[in-house]
Amino acid sequence: MEITILRDIVIIFVLSTFVNLIFTKLKVPTIVGYLLTGIIAGPHLLSLIGDQHNIDVIAEIGIVLLLFSIGLEFSLKHLFKIRRIVFFGGFIQVVITALAFLLISFMYDMSWKSGIFIGFMAALSSSALVLKILQDRSEITSNYGRTVLGILIFQDLMLVPLMLFSDFLGNKPMDVSEELFYLVLKTIGIIGFVYAGNKWIFPKLLHIIAKARNQELFMMSIFSICLAIALLTSRMGMSLAFGAFLAGLMVSESEYSHNAFGSLIPFKDLFSSFFFVSVGMLLDLGFVLDHFRVVLFTVVLILVVKSIVAGGTGFLLGHTFKGTIMVGLALSQVGEFSFILAKIGVDKQIITPFFYQLFLAVAIVTMAVSPFVMKGSKPLADLLSKLPLPKFVVNGLFPLAEIEIPLFKNHLVIIGKDSSSIKLSVMARYIKMPYISIIFDPVLAKERQKKGEIVIYGDAINEPILNKAHVGTAEVVVISVGSIIASLSIIERVRKINKHVYILVRAKDINDIEQLYKAGADQIFPENFEIAIDLFGRILNKRLMTKKEINLLLAKIRNENYGIFSERDDKNQLSILDQMPNIEISAIEIDDDSEVIGKSLAGIQLRKTLGVTLVAIKRGEKIIEHPSPKEIFHLGDVIYVLGNFEQTSNATEFFSSNQETAN
Repeated sequence: MEITILRDIVIIFVLSTFVNLIFTKLKVPTIVGYLLTGIIAGPHLLSLIGDQHNIDVIAEIGIVLLLFSIGLEFSLKHLFKIRRIVFFGGFIQVVITALAFLLISFMYDMSWKSGIFIGFMAALSSSALVLKILQDRSEITSNYGRTVLGILIFQDLMLVPLMLFSDFLGNKPMDVSEELFYLVLKTIGIIGFVYAGNKWIFPKLLHIIAKARNQELFMMSIFSICLAIALLTSRMGMSLAFGAFLAGLMVSESEYSHNAFGSLIPFKDLFSSFFFVSVGMLLDLGFVLDHFRVVLFTVVLILVVKSIVAGGTGFLLGHTFKGTIMVGLALSQVGEFSFILAKIGVDKQIITPFFYQLFLAVAIVTMAVSPFVMKGSKPLADLLSKLPLPKFVVNGLFPLAEIEIPLFKNHLVIIGKDSSSIKLSVMARYIKMPYISIIFDPVLAKERQKKGEIVIYGDAINEPILNKAHVGTAEVVVISVGSIIASLSIIERVRKINKHVYILVRAKDINDIEQLYKAGADQIFPENFEIAIDLFGRILNKRLMTKKEINLLLAKIRNENYGIFSERDDKNQLSILDQMPNIEISAIEIDDDSEVIGKSLAGIQLRKTLGVTLVAIKRGEKIIEHPSPKEIFHLGDVIYVLGNFEQTSNATEFFSSNQETAN
């Protein structure tokens, strides 16, 4: 029985676990750990892997699943929106990068054929690496994320033409016009198939499968769709990865796409790790040590040139200075598809074995440093933004039109562009609560402005943006940006402008609570933890525990996890609202047709009639606490009553009705 592949998998798993355990403690991205695992286990160091071909096959499956999940998270609608980025931006980035490296190649005494071939290889960036980082950071659909994705899509589309071009450079006899005709025909066929699959085929197919209520069957169908379409596009000369991305796009509009995405995540992460391990195996450390200066110089050259060209492309597409830097650094590495072209190039003698090894070494090093480069892109952009730059450079070529915002007081400021922020603005608009949104995404900001909302485009870290939203006179500021670093910076600036505003922050991790409270937040909503709390409460309710027991238990869990930063210092002391969660305080305004006007609290016998307790009365700007039984109700009074939901609902109807109230 052949168990070589099993032995190789075990070696990779054990070594990856050990390396990433150390890297996690050092807060180094796991992708770098996988690359290092490949270098250690590869043929050029310890030679622990018996059959690298098997690992390459598993790695290919990992790329397929990764790109499929990216397609699921995206959609045809998003792709249609970024068509200008894909074709205009992608074309500029690839062509200018290729020409730049053609000129640079003459420094290395290369022929024009080798130079232009190297140029196109260097123009490609790593879809697998960059999209995984963007996905982990929830930035796929961000403004700069869309641009990066669009350019990467164009680069992937260029793989087949570049393979044909390599045949031309390699002096292989071929009919160019015939090859181009078949390429155009295939492209039209793929576009038609993707549209039909997205619109009709897969939504109906998945609906039929989902009706069987069998999760195993559903997962098998998802894997079948992914791998089958990837294989189909591969047969047509495209890459497996690009086919998987198209498959994800076709399923993305289905109502079952979220279930598919959730089912795929553990498999995607497992298999895609093999890709980065297999890339690490290609690195020949002996070659790197023998030609260290050349490798280092070339790495720096590629990172700098690609960043400038890609960033310049982002600027032409209308990005701000910050977005320009982030786009440039995100696309600064060399991609995995370049390895395919490099192998073809050395086989067809377009490039020499020396330049093949140099290219492999440089490509792997740029991929290894890319997570650090992307992580540092925002701080670098913030630092460079302090330079005295021209206004058109800072704001971009196509800044949003300035909008005049009247003076707001006691309003809500919503900072963020995630689904929670959008839904919050919809709710505020529904009850006519005055609010201003701050969104750091010009496309989304423009869409919301067209719907009549008051939306400011900009980074809320900048005080002028906060001042424009009248944070100084706001009652509540909601910060829902996800990133702990950005949240801390925004809290600090908001608190500097308005010391009394109530700051509510959405956090991803409960471990961030201490930092956020210390920075000046009034209340933290640890998203994942509160969702788990809500689910657990429903489970306890299903087990027929009393409301009091459930809320005592949930309050204890919250206090133990929130620690000293709980809103109550005494962990075991619960308020009446904790012990009786159905009790609430409601504000009710007395309408002009209400029969209680002119009557006293004793006269209507509020507690006896409705079971609610009158806590306070607001009359104009005056608050009357603990009103006496002789207190007379006036038109326009706002009364605050304590009771359960049913009681307060009846009280609302009671005070607004024109029926006789006292019997």
